[in-house]
Amino acid sequence: MIFRKSKKIKTDTETSSSEISANGTGDHDEQVVAEPSDGYFKRLRDRLSKTRKTFSGGFDKIFSHKQKIDEDLLEELEELLITSDIGVHTALKLVDKIASSKISDVDEIKPLLKAEILSILAPQTAESDETLASPRVIMVVGVNGTGKTTTIGKLAARASQSGQKVLIGAADTFRAAAIDQLMIWADRAKADIVKHQEMADPAAVAYDTVEAAKARGVDLVLIDTAGRLHTKVNLMEELKKIKRAISKTIPDAPHEVLLILDATTGQNAVSQAELFNEALGVTGLALTKLDGTAKGGIVISICNTLKIPLKYIGIGEQIDDLQQFDAAKFVDALI
Repeated sequence: MIFRKSKKIKTDTETSSSEISANGTGDHDEQVVAEPSDGYFKRLRDRLSKTRKTFSGGFDKIFSHKQKIDEDLLEELEELLITSDIGVHTALKLVDKIASSKISDVDEIKPLLKAEILSILAPQTAESDETLASPRVIMVVGVNGTGKTTTIGKLAARASQSGQKVLIGAADTFRAAAIDQLMIWADRAKADIVKHQEMADPAAVAYDTVEAAKARGVDLVLIDTAGRLHTKVNLMEELKKIKRAISKTIPDAPHEVLLILDATTGQNAVSQAELFNEALGVTGLALTKLDGTAKGGIVISICNTLKIPLKYIGIGEQIDDLQQFDAAKFVDALI
């Protein structure tokens, strides 16, 4: 094993539970803009261009002046991976794999790295999560600003287009614009919505939504939740209350606790996921705004650190730019 000098890399400040519970501003979701349809892989590659330039440019710079694999090359590669938001632990794991391998030619590094990244991502790629439960209830959580409302709208639209009957529950009653945004999305997605007045009990909204879903023969229920509270009530406790309210009507619901993360927040996304998972038992992740960051390596960091299935990635503003995560396509588009 080659031992490398530790380098101090500047990373994002971690998000604490107090920050998540603090008062915050509105959820600034991106708006859907119509643009010509195209192959998903091409869109994925185009949207990951910032991250790919970081990777490819970094690789080219390292390999252009290195003819052999030595300690200096591994240190430069480690720094490139860390600054691409792959994270210190994951970067060390990848570089250690290269250091302990039998390869000697620098041209062999990229194929090996690609294979190792795929080995991290593939086990966390979600299989089809369709359930026989009817209605199927998804509780959507995440801090404000991650694109939670937009993701709910896109999921509703996808389900409606496939012939499912969708009902949205507006349980984020603490943010003035949240209900209005969901109403717009419900109209676009041809979905029904259950809402109460502003500052109503979120758990009551969730309960009424599930009750209405059973009565109306709904296939899919999407429950929106607050990302911050404008009260002194602890956010995680409020979310647990919503989860309990849902299960009162359907004992095995919610069938999914989907956490929305913003790729542009870097390692903060990992910190947020750990907090939500500890409180709620997150079953799936959706990573938004991958097209807005040059540090798409956060996908690798999340999959390696959390061991929670990454189910969706958002790579743009079109409805069909929210796609089920495909590890092989992602790696091909990235490297």
